Amino acid sequence: MAVQSSAIQPSPTAGRHPDFAAQLQQWQARIERELSARLPAVDVQPNRLHAAIRYSVLGGGKRVRPALVYATGAAIGVPESILDGAACAVELIHAYSLVHDDLPAMDNDDLRRGRPTCHKQFDEATAILVGDSLQCLAFELLAEGPGLPADPSVRLKLVRLLAIASGTGGMAGGQALDLAAIGRKLSLAEVEEMHVRKTGALIHACVMMGAACAPQLPENITRALDEYARAIGLAFQIQDDLLDVEGDVAVIGKATGADRALDKPTYPSVAGVEPSRQRMHELHTRALSALARLDAAGLQSAPLAAMSDWLVLRKY
Repeated sequence: MAVQSSAIQPSPTAGRHPDFAAQLQQWQARIERELSARLPAVDVQPNRLHAAIRYSVLGGGKRVRPALVYATGAAIGVPESILDGAACAVELIHAYSLVHDDLPAMDNDDLRRGRPTCHKQFDEATAILVGDSLQCLAFELLAEGPGLPADPSVRLKLVRLLAIASGTGGMAGGQALDLAAIGRKLSLAEVEEMHVRKTGALIHACVMMGAACAPQLPENITRALDEYARAIGLAFQIQDDLLDVEGDVAVIGKATGADRALDKPTYPSVAGVEPSRQRMHELHTRALSALARLDAAGLQSAPLAAMSDWLVLRKY
């Protein structure tokens, strides 16, 4: 069976959220357009670097992070037209992290989204430059350009949120903990800290950046979104760990068993498969409970509830 690209396939939530599939597909199409318009053209020098950038960013993917930005906006009444910049920026940071994580010095992966990883398709030096360039472009998009709130103080807050989520207290720090854990036995608390930083921090930033685009949002709603985002960030990574154990490469678009092969501690390897699944569903319940405060305030929790449902039910 041919390996398929891991494009969004939201069918697991269709029963509870019948309109979610169409909405998610609309967000996916929107982010593809917005990303393509913001990336450098292949016919502009340096051509090879620009080709590698477009290959890495536009090569499919679940687009969870920009969808979370748009879903947050939908929940609290922020137009998509002023969320595009934030949605693109978080996806560019995510894309850069994947390119660098796949390198031989990191996770040494050959397959990503059903295709050769960037360093396999191009070369290692180009892959490093792709990651560097995407990180710079992400913050450029938050500093100026279309698809952003007009208030400079809001733009500055967006920059700060994404920087914190990307640095040593977030994604980069989580990757460092992940690399340092190879061949070691970690406690469950240590695994959770690693996951909260490596994956959860950027997921959390997506929701909070969407919330930041509504500067008059009541504090209790901001706290509810914070709780929701922290819960789904960890749940998402636990499901990733489970898919590395139980997933089908033909569905998820990358090799499975990589964590086990590298002797990397994961949630299932420390807690067990069933306790991991139980913890994931506990986090899902916590996320939905936080969203109840949005409904009580007359806002629309459904887009974020559907996202949480999909994240814990996905098979890729």
